[in-house]
Amino acid sequence: MKKTILYIVPLMLLPLFFSACSSDEIEPESVITVDNYRKNAFDRWLEENFRNPYNIDFKYRYEEIESDLDYYTVPADMEQSIKMAHLVKYLCVETYNEIAGIEFTRANFPKMFFLSGVWEYQNNGSIILGTAEGGKKILLLGINFLNDVLDGTYDNNYNVADGLNHYYIKTIHHEFVHILNQTQDYPASFRQVTPSSYVSDSQFSEPYRSNYLKRGFITAYAQTNDREDFAEMVSEYVTHDAKWWESRMKEAEAIYEDDPDQTQPGRTLIEQKLDIARAYMYTTWGIDIDVLRSTILRRQGNITSGKVDLTDLTINSGTN
Repeated sequence: MKKTILYIVPLMLLPLFFSACSSDEIEPESVITVDNYRKNAFDRWLEENFRNPYNIDFKYRYEEIESDLDYYTVPADMEQSIKMAHLVKYLCVETYNEIAGIEFTRANFPKMFFLSGVWEYQNNGSIILGTAEGGKKILLLGINFLNDVLDGTYDNNYNVADGLNHYYIKTIHHEFVHILNQTQDYPASFRQVTPSSYVSDSQFSEPYRSNYLKRGFITAYAQTNDREDFAEMVSEYVTHDAKWWESRMKEAEAIYEDDPDQTQPGRTLIEQKLDIARAYMYTTWGIDIDVLRSTILRRQGNITSGKVDLTDLTINSGTN
């Protein structure tokens, strides 16, 4: 089953998409998979940092069979693919090594990443940021905008850290939660907190788009179904600090009065869900999500402060 996470596209971003495509130049190294291609420094770095220690296939060359043929797709830029590989390694793979041990990562982390240059645009005004398939593969999209996100110039609504989280890192944690759920399901009690409030594909339509916090959901997308709700709950919590979380809870303190079945404030409902998610992650996987959050935020700070070289392809460079 393919799981997706969606985001509403601001119209101001569309010119960036077209200008990026029109100004691309052909790289000296092919980003299209061909038979018997010669390995470059990046390929050798990926072998050392993904394939050998974790049996993870990190694919950046374009392969039609790995792409979603329902959408227009383009190859991922090599320079930005290198940076994304470092981000996945430092903010995700090594984060789980630190808090749960390398054997947990080897056993549970997806065995394939496939990078694609642009996001997948849908007719309802949203874009797909990433997908997870069968607990084995994560498709990461929008790689060709990574430099702009790192520069803080892609979206004025986000600083660099929040932009990285919103467009890439939170997506990886979201999809990894799906993978964990596919191995060991979360308690049925989670579904019963807001059992009649899921709205499927209407999550970005009004009144749901504006009132999701009051309705007991941490994001508009969480209203899709209980599985997306659970993945959003965990991934939003671990990629944001306590100040951000409390600001959301303040907005959720009211009751959504247009729902006659809702008898508790949105904050109460969200906190009930968080308690269930926290217990599941700890009892099932031995992961304290508060420790996970502090680890992610510390490592994220090292990225945004420039302490981690996202371009270094030295073997055994030791970026832990």
